Amino acid sequence: MKIKRQKQAKKTLSFYKYNFNFREPFQILIDGTFCQAALKNKIQIKEQLPKYLMGEIQLCTTNCALKELETLGKDLYGAKLILQRFQVRKCAHFKSPVPASECLLSMLEKTNPHHYFVATQDSKVTAGLKKMPGVPLLYIIVNTIVLDKPHQTSLDHVQAVQLGELVSSAQKESIRSLKEEQGIGQKDGERRGRKRKRKQSNPNPLSCLKKKKKGVPTPPKKTEEGEKKKRSRHRRQKGELLAPVVTSAS
Repeated sequence: MKIKRQKQAKKTLSFYKYNFNFREPFQILIDGTFCQAALKNKIQIKEQLPKYLMGEIQLCTTNCALKELETLGKDLYGAKLILQRFQVRKCAHFKSPVPASECLLSMLEKTNPHHYFVATQDSKVTAGLKKMPGVPLLYIIVNTIVLDKPHQTSLDHVQAVQLGELVSSAQKESIRSLKEEQGIGQKDGERRGRKRKRKQSNPNPLSCLKKKKKGVPTPPKKTEEGEKKKRSRHRRQKGELLAPVVTSAS
């Protein structure tokens, strides 16, 4: 019977790993009812759960679950001591605690983005989990821990993803990362706010030339027409000097 139960748990785990992207360490959200059942049936949660799930685990609870055990009195004092050993995850009811069943369901949101397992004996929590896809359920029967088979909501969700009607959480994460890399879907303000790094470029060669000194006028260039005019004037002056003076005879 134990081997059969282990095989079934392995099959269920592979279903959640493949279809809902569950990875180790598995996060198990526990309430007081599960701790009370474990105490009654002498089950060591920290020792037996990793063996049963064949991997590393993180046991956690909420502040509301602890507060509920405090209000219930001495009958659940042992369950409270067990629950206090686990990590306390932040919930939205820190100032005004709510029943543990309501708190646990709120931690799962609608799509269980943090990939929680839920360990409980509460019928309200169990009924709520059956409406959400991708939430593994753990409970205790007599003196054994059992991982429940995937319920119909999870099976319908997987079938819809395979038919292309829905996008799985793993596909959403990959699409989101691709959009962030390409800068798609960002607001204009965010795009403008990000300054692009300028590439280092070589200086303009024209800007490196030495500047000309101001105040020293450059001599005008002699043109060919000016030289010809000067030469013609010089020849006329020589001709006038060499011409003989003619006097009239008396």
